[in-house]
Amino acid sequence: MKLDEEFAADVELLNLFELDSSQTGLKIHQVASPERIASAKRLFESSLTTQLDGGYLTPLGIKAAEHAQALVRILKATE
Repeated sequence: MKLDEEFAADVELLNLFELDSSQTGLKIHQVASPERIASAKRLFESSLTTQLDGGYLTPLGIKAAEHAQALVRILKATE
C-alpha cells in the first residue's frame, strides 16, 4: 500500500498538536503553504479538529494524533 502526499501531510499536521494539554491548539494562517491549509481542511472535514484552520483536536482527533505520534516515535526509534 502506497501512502499519498495528502496522507503524509495529514499525519505531519497531527504530529504538530501538543497532546499534553487540551488547551493547546493550532492556527493555520493563510500565509501557510497550500498543502498545510488543505491538510487542516481535511482534518476538520474528518471531524478531527474544531476549526477549518486548525483549532483544537476533537476527542476523535486526540486519538488520531496519539496514534500518529506513536507511529512516528516507533519508526524514528529504528533509525
